[in-house]
Amino acid sequence: MKLEQIVHSDPEIMSGELVFVGARVPARNLLDYLEGGDSLEEFLENFTSVTRDQAVAFLEEAGRALLARVS
Repeated sequence: MKLEQIVHSDPEIMSGELVFVGARVPARNLLDYLEGGDSLEEFLENFTSVTRDQAVAFLEEAGRALLARVS
């Protein structure tokens, strides 16, 4: 999945916060859920406009970015 299909930032949407494409759901919400001990399933149940593919792709991209920083 291409990055532009996963998340985007637009100053007209949620003050430019990074959100999932097609949803007004901040990507930060997914991280907050996982940090709080909730599952990906719980996040997807509560934010039905975010697809599983988007959520998984976002986590994969975030992991790659982090690993690239330490390499």
